[in-house]
Amino acid sequence: MQLYYAPGTISVAVAIALEEAGVTYDPIQVDFAAKEQTTSGYQQINPKGRVPALVADGGILTETGALLEFIADLNPDAGLRPSDPIKAARMREVMFYLASTMHVNHAHKMRGSRWASQPSSYKDMKAKVPQTMTDSCQYITQFGLRGPYVLGDTVSLADCYLYVITSWLEGDGVKLDNFPKIREFMTAMENRASVRAVYAKGML
Repeated sequence: MQLYYAPGTISVAVAIALEEAGVTYDPIQVDFAAKEQTTSGYQQINPKGRVPALVADGGILTETGALLEFIADLNPDAGLRPSDPIKAARMREVMFYLASTMHVNHAHKMRGSRWASQPSSYKDMKAKVPQTMTDSCQYITQFGLRGPYVLGDTVSLADCYLYVITSWLEGDGVKLDNFPKIREFMTAMENRASVRAVYAKGML
């Protein structure tokens, strides 16, 4: 199994989940600085020109949430997706919020051309990022974290996703001292072997 990733991007959430599930994989770095994601070679792997992409026995899979669910299926005993329907829905509630809102807030800092054509609009979007990411942190603190982790005391797919996004917060102008619950979450995750492993591989 091969995971195409770029350091510090949301693709690393997939690596954390693979580590948590004990699934062996080969990380393959996509050089964003060299625009490798735009080459015909990489676009044969992922025509969207983004990461992650996971090469599995059944073919190539993309989209972070889909890959996380796939990993949970590979090793159900790892417990990354709860069997209780309410807990599973709460996990996905956070994951979908991260994908649809918080990650998009962050992307406005460097990817303004996805939404507008004028450079002045890019500057305006970038200037808004500290506020929108702070607002997202308030939501996650109040409604997303039910304990040390998203579901309380148990790690789930949502924690793999959330941890990578929290690693962006200081760069996005968020004052983490205002969010002790998020700091505690980050510390809890950083003490896990899965997160230590991705740091050791230079992925974060």
